[in-house]
Amino acid sequence: MELNEVTITKAIIERFSNKFMEYTDVDVAIVGAGPSGLVASYFLAKAGMKVALFERKLSIGGGMWGGGMMFNEIVVQEEGKEILDVFDINTREYETGYFTADAVECVTTLGSYATKAGVKVFNCMTVEDVIIRDGRVTGLVIIWTPVEMAGLHVDPLSIKAGYVIESTGHPLELLHVIERKADIRLNTDSGHIMGERSMWADKAEGLTVENTREICPGVYVCGMAANAAFGGPRMGPIFGGMLLSGKKVAQEIINAGNA
Repeated sequence: MELNEVTITKAIIERFSNKFMEYTDVDVAIVGAGPSGLVASYFLAKAGMKVALFERKLSIGGGMWGGGMMFNEIVVQEEGKEILDVFDINTREYETGYFTADAVECVTTLGSYATKAGVKVFNCMTVEDVIIRDGRVTGLVIIWTPVEMAGLHVDPLSIKAGYVIESTGHPLELLHVIERKADIRLNTDSGHIMGERSMWADKAEGLTVENTREICPGVYVCGMAANAAFGGPRMGPIFGGMLLSGKKVAQEIINAGNA
């Protein structure tokens, strides 16, 4: 068989365009494909929801790839290990209550499980705005990340979503857009972004899960974004709270959808 370059090009354009068209109207749009976003997307898709995951970078996985300071191992506690067990990710006990896992295995496996469950990942896409109707976020405004980086004057496109998850981690990119451009009070003590505090692994792990909830109408926060929104500390290269947060936010949205 002789391969034809134009056929290859047409196949990519047509299949991507069909996929993109189908996912312009979704049950849940997740912004940020780090560990909490990936876990959330998996559990939502397994529950039968139509899920699109938007990642501004070329690769998914957020900060999990590098483990701690580019030593590509991560640490989870017992509760976090239970989430990794769902995905059949190998763990080893280091000391009582501390388990390690290969960071690359974690990211690749979470990504595989999510996409096989039906999640569609759109990488190299940045969310630059939101759509608000009657005081509720109902969609996202997206642009190619290279267009944003180059500062080109190119108009974006829009995605409709029943629910939105902010999981961009430390930068809290989506909420900063909402706070800057929308007349919406956040569900924090101040009504605004509280900001991330300095590292305290023990406290941060619990607060990551506790702070995982609806932050404003139609928008939920999970992972490090939850602590950055509600003023919790960062946790460093222990990822149990991130994983548990992803599962919790999925269940919160499933419950809201069934209410």
